Amino acid sequence: MNANNFKNPKVALVHDFLNQYGGAERVLEAIHGIFPDAPIYTLLYDPQKMRGKFKDADIRPSFLQKFPKFLRKRHKYLLPLMPTVPETFNLRDFDLVVSSSSAFAKGIVVKPKTIHVCYCHSPMRYSWDWNEKYLTEQGLGDKRKLLARLLLNYIRVWDRVAADRVDYFIANSKTTQARIKKYYGRESAVIYPPVEMKGDWENRGNRGDRSKAEDYFLIVSRLTPYKKIEIAVEAFNKLNLPLIVVGEGSPRYVKFLKSIAGTKTKFLGWLPDKKIKEYYAECRAFVFPGEDDFGIAPVEAMSFGRPVIALRRGGATETITEGVTGEFFNESTIEVMADAVRRFMEKEKEYEPEKIREQAEKFSKEKFVENFKKVIREVRKTGEL
Repeated sequence: MNANNFKNPKVALVHDFLNQYGGAERVLEAIHGIFPDAPIYTLLYDPQKMRGKFKDADIRPSFLQKFPKFLRKRHKYLLPLMPTVPETFNLRDFDLVVSSSSAFAKGIVVKPKTIHVCYCHSPMRYSWDWNEKYLTEQGLGDKRKLLARLLLNYIRVWDRVAADRVDYFIANSKTTQARIKKYYGRESAVIYPPVEMKGDWENRGNRGDRSKAEDYFLIVSRLTPYKKIEIAVEAFNKLNLPLIVVGEGSPRYVKFLKSIAGTKTKFLGWLPDKKIKEYYAECRAFVFPGEDDFGIAPVEAMSFGRPVIALRRGGATETITEGVTGEFFNESTIEVMADAVRRFMEKEKEYEPEKIREQAEKFSKEKFVENFKKVIREVRKTGEL
């Protein structure tokens, strides 16, 4: 951070959970790169799951960290406590606090003169528009579902109040911006998440040469029900095409996915970034079957010149250019998705890797850092926006 521009404010970062590594954590890494001395407050921290990420950072987990391990690993059982947790963080000594939140981190309490900027990955999905879908996915009986509905109603009320504590919102996409306006009644700036584009384009696998692509399609994702990985698995069963799935998630959901997978679908679990890049570089196309508020993985695939086959909803509509960088399908169903894959294969040779990569460059880490610093400068100058 340039001291002349920022006048050396004391900065703290707050993140929901550091117990899995995904898109939100990549954003946090980039923000921490701007403020490397800032401590990171979080509700729960699992160094093993983070696999060395943030190992040099000053991580300050909440009192939940003292709970038994079996509870920390099943933190949905701690849901009634969650709204209270960020309110216990002692942030009195800081001039600027940046929360990275799709859940509880934005609920921090700061001094009147402290500026609170929230980078919002999404308004809390299971409390707002995905409320009933979430309850159905949990497989609860009628009585437990009633109790869960009451709890989520309480959390929704808290979430709306907590949003008023934020001085300035940054949304990760126009999709999220619209949801922030709808549910919180707040305006926000849009800064797209960072995608690593630095160097090595000439050394990235086969340089995006379509003639050298391997005969597989690729998914890189957290394996959770809302990602709709099962739709892709069933579609590729139907098409009898090879599919590779990289990522980890709920053991119950992973077991279900493996139970429905055909012989041409492989689950590779967690892989280091270097290995994932090799799969990006050599796949025929990247598959994105669910709705996400942005979706970093599809853009990462495009950075290797690979087309994307995606649901026409959410952030994908802002990152993918139909017919140039990928194909859309309109419903998250097996048949509709299978049709999109067939359409892709009919014109596969028409895709130009360099044009796909040019689109990905619009979402580079460098652009994220530049835009984020610009917003923080403006916030520091005016005190509000």
